[in-house]
Amino acid sequence: MLSDLQNLVELQIADKEILRLKEEIAALPKRVAVIEEKLAKTRAKLEKAKATAKADEAARKKHETAIADLQSKISKYRDQSLDVKTNDQYKALLHEIQFAEQEIRANEDKILDLMVNAEARDKDVKAAEGELKAETVEIENEKAQARERTAEDEKQLAEWGGKREKLRGGVNPDTLRHYERVMKFRGSGLSEVRDQQCMTCRVRLRPQTYNEVRTGNTIIECESCQRILYFNPENEATIERTNFTTKRRARPKIDSQQAWFYHPSYGETGEAFLAFVNGSSNSTRRVYELHTGRQFGDIVQREGSFRLAFPEDLNGVIRLNGNWDQEEIDGWGAELPMVVLDSLISDLAAARAESRHSSHAAASGSASSEHPAAS
Repeated sequence: MLSDLQNLVELQIADKEILRLKEEIAALPKRVAVIEEKLAKTRAKLEKAKATAKADEAARKKHETAIADLQSKISKYRDQSLDVKTNDQYKALLHEIQFAEQEIRANEDKILDLMVNAEARDKDVKAAEGELKAETVEIENEKAQARERTAEDEKQLAEWGGKREKLRGGVNPDTLRHYERVMKFRGSGLSEVRDQQCMTCRVRLRPQTYNEVRTGNTIIECESCQRILYFNPENEATIERTNFTTKRRARPKIDSQQAWFYHPSYGETGEAFLAFVNGSSNSTRRVYELHTGRQFGDIVQREGSFRLAFPEDLNGVIRLNGNWDQEEIDGWGAELPMVVLDSLISDLAAARAESRHSSHAAASGSASSEHPAAS
């Protein structure tokens, strides 16, 4: 392979790793903010439990004060009853005493209810205090790990930056300018050629161009996407084995609650993998860029199964094999793990090979029916 090409292949690896590290470093403040928000919610829960317990204590004291006032009134009414001169006056004082005694019983009942609840309130406060203590330790550990990861990322970023500058020095300036210009607008400046196709834009190369790329003796640009093309013999051998293998590709399950599709031109993303997951009454859609595995846009949720909720996304797509746990998918964050991305790309290649084989077989069968062999 031409030295410029070899250096460009390694340079693109460095550029992608530098981009990944920068994104991870930039994501740290958001991660810390999420951690702090979680801790703030636990603190608020504790404060609410304390406030409720404090309010109950204040209410109990209020009822106790009311009982003391009522008892004082009863004592006063009984003293007055000794000096009354008429039966009506005596009955009036007796009525006031009975009313005050009823009020005392009502306040005592409320105090009893508060005392019953007091034990539960104390448990809530202690549980919230324990949860806050444990969560504080856990969150401080998470923050420390995040800081350590960032420090390691920054160290690796410096190392990759040094490698990048060294590699740039080994590439022809004109070629380097073209690579960087295309990478700025398209996200990558190189594209591998496999099975006579540009693996990024999927345009099929002319035989002469394909042969020139295979020799690797000159810089060839894709006529469609302008990326610089290169050839890896090991990957081509893998494609050939996939195309001619006798093992049949597994069929995706029609009734699966989860479905993955390849879309050749999805909005601004271009080639993309679409992931749909059906819930009990709704479904979600995630979009991942095919070559980097990065998630494009937000997760979209709509009512109904994905076929009813997202019909506009299912035109011209290829159904793929893929079934991962919802928790696992959520854990991927904004980028597919390499093992998942490789699995989807491999299944896409197998699906295309199967389609080409079926088309070839159909064409051969049609030709045989038109020109039957002589008996």
